[in-house]
Amino acid sequence: MEDRSVYSTHVPAGNKASLRETGHESHVPSAEVLEAIENVILDVFKSLAQNRAPVLTVARRSDWRNIEFKDSVGLQMIPHYTTKQIRSDCPRSAPKFALMLKILSIIYKMVQSNTYATKRDIYYSDILLFGSQSVVDNIINDISCMLRIPRRSLHVAVTVPSNVQGIKNLISHAKFMLIVEKDATFQRLLDDDFCNKLSPCIMITGRGIPDLNTRLLVRKLWDSFQIPIFTLMDADPHGVEIMCIYKYGSVSMSFEAHHLTVPSIKWLGLLPSDLQRLNIRRDALIPFTKRDQNKLASIQKRPYIACQPTWKKELEIMEASKLKAEIQVLTSLSSDYLSRVYLPNKLQFGGWV
Repeated sequence: MEDRSVYSTHVPAGNKASLRETGHESHVPSAEVLEAIENVILDVFKSLAQNRAPVLTVARRSDWRNIEFKDSVGLQMIPHYTTKQIRSDCPRSAPKFALMLKILSIIYKMVQSNTYATKRDIYYSDILLFGSQSVVDNIINDISCMLRIPRRSLHVAVTVPSNVQGIKNLISHAKFMLIVEKDATFQRLLDDDFCNKLSPCIMITGRGIPDLNTRLLVRKLWDSFQIPIFTLMDADPHGVEIMCIYKYGSVSMSFEAHHLTVPSIKWLGLLPSDLQRLNIRRDALIPFTKRDQNKLASIQKRPYIACQPTWKKELEIMEASKLKAEIQVLTSLSSDYLSRVYLPNKLQFGGWV
């Protein structure tokens, strides 16, 4: 793995994770992805209107006649590749035709709502329908090739190996690591090319509460590179809780703390004091719920908070205001405020606690 690597891990239904690296895939705007899918569906409707059986045309991805080798790239598909048809009126191909439309609809909804899923997430969304993970994997690859759109732009993430300890020969010129709470923020920073514009860095997201593999990966990267690690969380008790899991561990996994925690982690943002400093509008903030109050009170009683006077002060600001904010609140200042102003200033002038 090289510098400017970007990792994303997730655990919706069974310890799943995803990993991505910048620099290997170009980003396609969401509007273009939606248009490409709409064009496929429009062709299906046109065929039906003309009493013809709809077909989907996909590349023969495994045919060596469609492949060429270039020193600078390796193996790549030739521009004018041979294709095959997935017909809706053929007993052998009709099931795949239906599944391709199903997955296209899932992708369309994810792109529309700016959400992401791994291939495994999609499989688990309807195990009986898809039958096997390999069916989903193959169809997603066919769709990506058919639309000529890289998988990340389809909002489908790549799985991280579960054997994190088996990852060897890590190489990076990263100057720091940034742990991002939410996948939506993570993707926005990717789209803004944050890693390349500011400084070589490693970005990681656990997409909420991190699973075991995510924590193992953070610890392994820390052991390998010994670079500063910062967290970017929502300014709410839930975000603080997630940050504490990375930094200090969880009660349930305390017996493995020496493999999982990174006590040097710093809280970069979103700080409760930032909301005051940046004059964030009050109507952009969210009132505390009873659950928020209970969670914050629980965190404030934990032994490690006593060792962090600056954290304690931030939590007191949150407690006094009884207001919380998501990272996205910064878009109320400008659409790219997070990547263009907030993070560069924080990292340059030491705005962490």
